[in-house]
Amino acid sequence: MKEFRFNVFGRLIAIRGEAGERRAFELGAEGKRRPADFIVPDDVADDELCEYLFDLFHEDATPRNSGVTRIGE
Repeated sequence: MKEFRFNVFGRLIAIRGEAGERRAFELGAEGKRRPADFIVPDDVADDELCEYLFDLFHEDATPRNSGVTRIGE
């Protein structure tokens, strides 16, 4: 199962699964994960996840945390 990890304006997010069956999780500093409070639509491709997260959470941007980056590419 695929897993993508992102730093979303300072929040650590993991997205697991294939298109149509994805689940999103928030990653804690202690290594725990909990279900995130958003969904990833079925039509978002793997290479569009970063842009989708940016569009979804752009209001959380700060001068210090001003972007969305994929972790572990």
